[in-house]
Amino acid sequence: MGLKDMLSGLFGGKKTGNSLLDAVLPMLAGGGALGGLGGLVSKLTNGGLGDQAKSWVGTGPNQEVSGDQLHQALGQDTIGQLADKSGLSHDEVKTGLAKMLPNLVNQLTPNGQIPNLGSIGSMVKGLDLGKLLGK
Repeated sequence: MGLKDMLSGLFGGKKTGNSLLDAVLPMLAGGGALGGLGGLVSKLTNGGLGDQAKSWVGTGPNQEVSGDQLHQALGQDTIGQLADKSGLSHDEVKTGLAKMLPNLVNQLTPNGQIPNLGSIGSMVKGLDLGKLLGK
């Protein structure tokens, strides 16, 4: 079973209840436009959000980011793919990512380092969905 299959089978094979998170998680496993967690951090860094991404991976406080900053860094294609997969508008994706990504990346990098792909699956199982989804 590949990591993408494992991620889709997490949470008992059910969706998380958040269509954007359901669209993002497989991309963090290396699928789609993000190219994995490392690819996401690289895109953010190359897109001018290196300090923010570094704060999310690091063990200190997470810097905030706006939806427009994420749109600029990730590009129209990535936002479009996430909108298509989640059924949300581009604006909803940008706003949702701005709220979700700092905590999501932070939870997936508890030791201040980007884990290897094999470790991401077990980390996703331990995600605090309430914190990610603002519940």
